[in-house]
Amino acid sequence: MIPVKGFEGKRVAIFGLGRSGLSAARALKAGGAEPVLWDDKVASTAAAMKEGFTVEDLKKADWAEFDALMLSPGVPLTHPEPHWTVKAAKAANVQVLGDIELFARTLARFPARNRPKTIAITGTNGKSTTTALIGHVLKSAGKNVHVGGNIGIGVLDLDEMQPGSIYVIETSSYQLDLTLTFKPDVAILMNLSPDHLDRHGGMDGYIAAKKRIFMNQDKGQTAVVGADDDYSAALISDMRVSHPAKLIGISSRRVVGDGVYALNGALYDATGARARHIIDLKTVRTLTGRHNWQNAAAAFSACTAIGLTADQIVTGMRSFPGLAHRMQEIGRIGKVRFINDSKATNADAARQAMSSFDKFYWIAGGKAKAGGIDELRDLYPRVKHAFLIGEAAELFEKTIGSGAPCTQSRLLFTATAQAYAEAEKSGREEIVLFSPACASFDQFADFEARGDAFRDAVDEISKSVAVAGVQDIGA
Repeated sequence: MIPVKGFEGKRVAIFGLGRSGLSAARALKAGGAEPVLWDDKVASTAAAMKEGFTVEDLKKADWAEFDALMLSPGVPLTHPEPHWTVKAAKAANVQVLGDIELFARTLARFPARNRPKTIAITGTNGKSTTTALIGHVLKSAGKNVHVGGNIGIGVLDLDEMQPGSIYVIETSSYQLDLTLTFKPDVAILMNLSPDHLDRHGGMDGYIAAKKRIFMNQDKGQTAVVGADDDYSAALISDMRVSHPAKLIGISSRRVVGDGVYALNGALYDATGARARHIIDLKTVRTLTGRHNWQNAAAAFSACTAIGLTADQIVTGMRSFPGLAHRMQEIGRIGKVRFINDSKATNADAARQAMSSFDKFYWIAGGKAKAGGIDELRDLYPRVKHAFLIGEAAELFEKTIGSGAPCTQSRLLFTATAQAYAEAEKSGREEIVLFSPACASFDQFADFEARGDAFRDAVDEISKSVAVAGVQDIGA
């Protein structure tokens, strides 16, 4: 745990007692603050009381007594409208913060010469894989690394700060909206496409939230920005004029001057006098596909900025095990490979996976997001058969139309079994790709639970096939 500094003896209101809320409460208390907790859920407040925290109905509280409001990132800050706690805090001139900001303020209290380094990653897609990849490369080079934030361990649950350590932190737009002083040594924006627009009031608000990752950087720090979408490319143009930090553009599609890019899987570093070849990413099975080439470009840029050599980075990339639920090969039955891409919760993320294979059997669906899968029409010819699940099954079948054969499977196990049966018939090497292009909340708690269910389905089918094979031999 990282004890939060700067709030000693002060009362801090905390609303939202999920993972980040309770984590912040423990860290604030450990740092000498007096956290006051509240949640609309009775079970959550009961759990907080059992831990010995002060629980108080914030609707009845005197907000003038609070120094700050620590807000869970899942609670609306501005849209569709500010939460009632936000309104109360602002009326009393109380600052509204998130867990990343508490981390940033604690970090800033370290003497500059001993201050741990911070690499922060955001973007619509690719941020989790990039975070994991950077962490792995740094660890493989012998660095004291802590990886968390919006991935795995909450930022305040990471090990206490020590000189020489490096924090690699995934940050969401919700978390960045709640930062004021966050100043990462390396800040990475992977890409931008429409997402969470209801929470940010539209695309402009979403972009503004993401850009906050750069807002406090200065000379001597590094900003890494994807160049493969129009929104990010426009941001690079603006930052070249006004941003004080070193700017590195990254791409998996084209040459980037003074940047790092991948062409047909070959990674190049053009930040020096001339471009130099670094690694053929097509030889790294866990970095398959154009989207992973951009992830690798970002990781190379970040690790170079921290001081690693190209050889150290290449060694780390070659041993990267991949990220669970993101283009993860989870099994093979005969000639049929199963790819778990449950983290593809929108069409843009699914596009990255679908573009990695020439032909595949596609399992998709869940709780559809705005726009559905309209933008994937150009990829339908790659789909040998689509097996559709969840609330979006009927909508997706209508959208796909004659673009590919479709079956409304409804349930994930059913879709997996049907996809395997269809793929197995060909007698050739085949891919079953589970890339939902949807949120999971119609049938699963989150994308992790959904991905685990897909793995379980593959395991169950594999066992059934093995038993059938033994019975055939016995007959």
